[in-house]
Amino acid sequence: MILGTVKGTVYSTRKMPELVGYKFLLVEPMFGNKKELIVAGDTLGAGVGELVLVTTDETVQHGLDHPSPIDAFIVGIVDNPPVMGK
Repeated sequence: MILGTVKGTVYSTRKMPELVGYKFLLVEPMFGNKKELIVAGDTLGAGVGELVLVTTDETVQHGLDHPSPIDAFIVGIVDNPPVMGK
């Protein structure tokens, strides 16, 4: 799982039929190498600036409505950011 902030939206003029219905967002991880952005699928309606929880690898397929070639997927929108040290 990755905790990150949505930085933007990915737009495409054409998609594979398996990807129709999914919005794709650019997510910047909160921890680790912040120079790398993740493209994650979304059906929850997350927007730019929101803190989200992203799952990756084979666990992604459990969150999808139908099998799709997606390797990062937003599974939650975080209401309150974590406080370190508590």
